[in-house]
Amino acid sequence: MASQRRPGQHRKPKPRTAVRTAATVVTAAATMTGVMTFAGTASADPAQSFQQTKDRVNQLHSDVVKATDAANGVEEQIEKQQGTANQTQARITEEQAALNALRDQIGVLAANQYRSGGLPPSLSLALSGDPEGYLQKSQMMSQLDGQQAAKLKQIAAQARVLQQDRTEASSQLAELEKLRTDLNKNKTDIQAKLAEAQRLLNTLTEKQREDVLNSDEHANDTTRGNDRSSRDKDKDNAPATNVPASGRAQAAINFALAQIGKPYVSGAEGPGSYDCSGLTQASWKAANVSLSRTTWTQINDGPKIAKSALQPGDLVFFYSDNRHVGMYLGNGTIVHAPRPGKTVTKAPLDSMPFLAAIRPG
Repeated sequence: MASQRRPGQHRKPKPRTAVRTAATVVTAAATMTGVMTFAGTASADPAQSFQQTKDRVNQLHSDVVKATDAANGVEEQIEKQQGTANQTQARITEEQAALNALRDQIGVLAANQYRSGGLPPSLSLALSGDPEGYLQKSQMMSQLDGQQAAKLKQIAAQARVLQQDRTEASSQLAELEKLRTDLNKNKTDIQAKLAEAQRLLNTLTEKQREDVLNSDEHANDTTRGNDRSSRDKDKDNAPATNVPASGRAQAAINFALAQIGKPYVSGAEGPGSYDCSGLTQASWKAANVSLSRTTWTQINDGPKIAKSALQPGDLVFFYSDNRHVGMYLGNGTIVHAPRPGKTVTKAPLDSMPFLAAIRPG
């Protein structure tokens, strides 16, 4: 007897959606495998990769040069501010001693008066309290003789001066602390940039590293276009003749030339290493001429000189934002501390865009 299906009893069909989904996943996976395989076999353009590294190192070194000048400026401010604070503290010490002496003097007067008939309550109040407040009570002055009143006035005036200087000293010390905090932050930033630049240089061959360090470290600056046009324009204004160096200028030049081969180090001012303004400052110091510490301030340390009138020993400033300085040697040549990774060396005057020049001394 044939079996019969019950009503509503049907064989379950295969879920087509699941089949299609599985097929889709397999196809997609195969496609992705192909893409990944293709991508894995492709390689980046070595020339482009080197250029990117070169640009990044140049930008980092450019940032370091600028940050170094800023740090040098802060250090110069700290030195001046510390000197001012020391002077204020010395004044406070003298003023306190003078105030103590005045109090001793009026104490002697009070003791004499006490022995001769007792100490007036008003004078006792003045000695133990605020002399300034006491003197405002003019009716009490009648109880003092002229000598006592004069001494109290001196005490009050001396106390005012002392308080003013203490307030000034507090402000000076707070400013010093802020400057030191800024300087530490700046130096930390410099070290981080130098470390990144060195890490990138370590990925290159020796020849590539030389290529980077001999290139323009300011290649990525937004002022580069203007600097190039200035450089081309200034070639027409080269010094026409070379003048023998004066005695002091020759001493500065001799010192600078003796530093050739010493490394550029951010913030260094000798004797084993230099940054650009550290070299020019130390060179002229050897000639008994005092210069300030940064390119931003050294540009004002002497009368301005036209490029066509340059003489040996003159300081030459480069780039539109005055980020570099060297010393003119004559014959279209300078000596300078170029950048991180380089040493003090000679270079053509026109290797960088001329900004200005001064004559120290």
